[in-house]
Amino acid sequence: MRTGRSGAGRLGVTLTAALAPAAWGTTYLVTTQLLPEHRPMLAAVLRSLPAGLILLAIGRKLPRGRWWGRAAVLGMLNIGLFMPLIFIGAYRLPGGVASTIGAIQPLLVAFLSIPVLSLRPTRQALLAGLVGVAGVALMVLKSGARLDGPGVAAMVGGIALMAMGTVLARRWGRPEGVSMLDLTSWQLVIGGLFLVPVAAFTEGAPPALTGANLLGFAYLGLFGTALAYVLWFRGIDRLGAGPASFLGLINPVVATTGGLLVLDQTLTAWQLLGLLLALGALVAGQPRAPRRAVQAPQEAPAPQPVPVEV
Repeated sequence: MRTGRSGAGRLGVTLTAALAPAAWGTTYLVTTQLLPEHRPMLAAVLRSLPAGLILLAIGRKLPRGRWWGRAAVLGMLNIGLFMPLIFIGAYRLPGGVASTIGAIQPLLVAFLSIPVLSLRPTRQALLAGLVGVAGVALMVLKSGARLDGPGVAAMVGGIALMAMGTVLARRWGRPEGVSMLDLTSWQLVIGGLFLVPVAAFTEGAPPALTGANLLGFAYLGLFGTALAYVLWFRGIDRLGAGPASFLGLINPVVATTGGLLVLDQTLTAWQLLGLLLALGALVAGQPRAPRRAVQAPQEAPAPQPVPVEV
């Protein structure tokens, strides 16, 4: 059966948007293997600000009018406040606990969409969200994992902020004549500029960077941030906030797969079940393509008798 043009276009947007959480799933591996230790704020700055400046230099457009305020709000929600809270949670919590908390984002987006977008989540979306959390928990959560109060609060706060940023990005869209690259650059620059004094105050002067450090920052900045965020916001714009948020379940799947391939980790039967549940929830969270109504072929009208004069 052939897929209509709209279905094929939606699939293409979904696949490209999925590259964003897939890239974010490699962040832990790159951070532990290539970046300097105990420098989360430095990592956040060098990940966001250079990427934003590069995109801004390419697009060469600045916000106008009310979009200065909107760009500031989105930049703080998605970058400036989100990244520090996520790093605090990542440093204070085991990876499994952090990933499980991160998996609640589709549910948060679903509930925030009610007042902000006037959209009520379907039962399928809510069930898929719960299954996604359970799948990620089975995949990455280990028995005896410790729960740190401030770490949990920071992680939940960060995920909630990005969920709100996702919903508002869908509500506001983008100004006419502005590309997704431009909109992304505004958020990265605003969030990155906010993080500069935060990093200086909490971590002091940056250390001397090695070649491996520079390689890691280049990867995270160009692929894991500049390209990833452009594709992510494009996915929100084309797919909707809810379906796009379910793509975030790819993050722990890629992180687990990376550990298997690079760090020689093993996968238990429970983890395999969790991986399958997470992928199933991701698919279930995408709306079905509308079926085109097939019109029955119209029959030719019956020939009318022609009157014959006698």
